[in-house]
Amino acid sequence: MMVHTLKDTLNFQKRDFNDNAPPNAKIILQKQPMEQSTTSLSGYQKLAVGLLALTQFTVVLDFMVMSPLGDSLIKSLKITPVQFGWVVSSYAFSAGVSGLLTAGFADRFDRKKLLLFFYIGFIVGTLFCGLANSYEAIIAARILTGLFGGVIGSISMAIITDLFTLQQRGRVMGIVQMGFGASQVLGIPISLYLANIWGWKSPFMMIVGLSTLLALVIMQAMKPVTKHLELQNDRNAFSHLWHTVAKRNYRIGFLATALLSIGGFMMMPFGSVFAINNLHVTPAQLPFIFMVSGVGSLIIMPLIGRLSDKVDKFKLFSGASIWMVIMILIYTNLPAVPLWMIILFNVLMMMGIMSRMIPATTLTTAIPVMQDRGAFMSINSSLQQIAGGIASFVAGMIVVQKNNSGPLEHYNTLGLVASGISILCIYMVYRVSQLTIKTPIPFPQNEKV
Repeated sequence: MMVHTLKDTLNFQKRDFNDNAPPNAKIILQKQPMEQSTTSLSGYQKLAVGLLALTQFTVVLDFMVMSPLGDSLIKSLKITPVQFGWVVSSYAFSAGVSGLLTAGFADRFDRKKLLLFFYIGFIVGTLFCGLANSYEAIIAARILTGLFGGVIGSISMAIITDLFTLQQRGRVMGIVQMGFGASQVLGIPISLYLANIWGWKSPFMMIVGLSTLLALVIMQAMKPVTKHLELQNDRNAFSHLWHTVAKRNYRIGFLATALLSIGGFMMMPFGSVFAINNLHVTPAQLPFIFMVSGVGSLIIMPLIGRLSDKVDKFKLFSGASIWMVIMILIYTNLPAVPLWMIILFNVLMMMGIMSRMIPATTLTTAIPVMQDRGAFMSINSSLQQIAGGIASFVAGMIVVQKNNSGPLEHYNTLGLVASGISILCIYMVYRVSQLTIKTPIPFPQNEKV
């Protein structure tokens, strides 16, 4: 049993309250001058956000580049859509398993050291992707990359939750999630350009070089993140994992994240295959489509991040989800249309997809208490990755391509399934939003240790 003095307990309560209570309740504890400016970021906080955003950029690019490279990879390795679905899913499933295995240990180490360990492993896995010469080799390389890369997002979320108040997190999430948009504006177009010159392996080598430089900067510039270690208890790794999974409120957050990932990711792996073989987009035009969509994401995401700190996050999520469903149903039923229409609907669809991620993620980070955050984020990330793998596998089973140059069939069916799951997700995020308002504040003496 943990022993606390009265002073320690009061300090813990205040600290935990500031991290987990709803915004209207925080005003009570923010009367003191040093806590009034909770939305402004210090110089180091800005540096930390920048490093985490760049880390997110490289990890997201490694994952997202598989979709635009899909048509090239299918033709180069002479594989089927089902096999390509497994290439994408192998990363997601291994990332999910890794997250679950890591969850019990995630709160027992300096988060900076944990981030560097998994980031270096991610670099090694990506290197093997660039050296793969067969279907079996690329599967093995993606599994290795997923084992390390899939945990990085959860570690980053835990660092954000430790370093930033709930009022700051919407803006911070918007900046960090810009890694997705930046990967489309810069990463994917450059990757496709390199792939058109040197083949589909070259983007992975580019990611290895960039990630290596970033790892060195993190090693030198980021401070240790160890505040959570002050609240540790004597549970072993398995007990800590079980303790986290056993909490009903946490399970609601996990399910919401899984549904969010399935609905948002189901169509992505075959996006380039649909664009090239159904909408008659040329490989040379594909980078431009991703670049324009990425610019749209870079513009909208910081705005959504700031907006989510000012308005009801659930209402924002619901509106974005409905918008996304409408755009999905239109896009997946498009015939061969002019390029400007394809770009327009891509931008509008991505606006919906990304606008719902920020408020949903921000709400979810408010659920766990400080001493559970690493485990919660690891499990949450695992379920997100596993859900993405399931979505990719199911998508590969639904769509059909009779030959490597033929049109992709049943992509509109895929859109219907993704839309239905996205509507269901609105209900689950509503339950998460209620937890941030109604959940009692957990104090040390109420926790079973």
